[in-house]
Amino acid sequence: MAITAAPSTIPRGPVTARLNFTVPPAPGVKAVNYVDEPPAGEPQRNLVVDPREVVVSDVRGREADFGLDRDAFQVVTGLPESAEADFADDASIAARYYPEVERLLLDQIPGSRRVFIFDHTIRRAGPGAKRTAVMNVHIDQTPYSAEKRVRRHMGDDADALLRGRYRIVNVWRPLNKNPIEASPLGFGSSSSLEQKDIIPVEHRYPNGYVGQTAAIAYNPDQRWYYLSGMTGSERLLLECYDSEGMKEGSGVAGGRLPHTAFEDPRTRPDAEGRESIEVRALVFGP
Repeated sequence: MAITAAPSTIPRGPVTARLNFTVPPAPGVKAVNYVDEPPAGEPQRNLVVDPREVVVSDVRGREADFGLDRDAFQVVTGLPESAEADFADDASIAARYYPEVERLLLDQIPGSRRVFIFDHTIRRAGPGAKRTAVMNVHIDQTPYSAEKRVRRHMGDDADALLRGRYRIVNVWRPLNKNPIEASPLGFGSSSSLEQKDIIPVEHRYPNGYVGQTAAIAYNPDQRWYYLSGMTGSERLLLECYDSEGMKEGSGVAGGRLPHTAFEDPRTRPDAEGRESIEVRALVFGP
């Protein structure tokens, strides 16, 4: 008697899903987010969400068709099990996982010669989680904040490093034991993003420090993707900034990746919540 395999519960293939973009502020108005209490009479943030239904294509099976210089994302597959087993202790992650990330970046980015990892974020599922999946389309860095990162972390070497090529790359992986079913990460090819789509957002801290990320306005010409059923043996390289990105003739199509988690309407109600870690690194060279 033939045995029929149970159908997979992992959503695959293209899907139309809701992505949360941002309405561009009025001319002359800065987009602002206060990290702590805002000044009296001001909102925590002055951004207006603009939800849109977007076709998100699956890159599974054609991972090699995409790369950092054109799309600002890259898929790496077939990696061995990490020396970091639990991803529960920051010191252990830095000691065991960071060296793996550094080696991966040096191996995967041609000409890279120096990597500095400056932080990581773990996202868990469930009501008690400190950090959960972000459901708004954004870019983690801007040219302003990227240069600021180099000066903040690289000390006396900063000026020389800023004269060469520098990037900020997030290395993203799931932490679930099984392939991801819920809240996959969506990412839009940098080559389909126009400069007018990018909304710089000031993050104002109580101590006076001002950081900057970017929200993204909807544009029907943007091309959106995800990697279905992602596992712990795979990594996404997400390029948040590339100093070659806006240089004419460089061959780099923008070098900035909009991304967001999204709810796949095909996900079964009792699917395991997605958990992940993203490690952020400065990459120098060539």
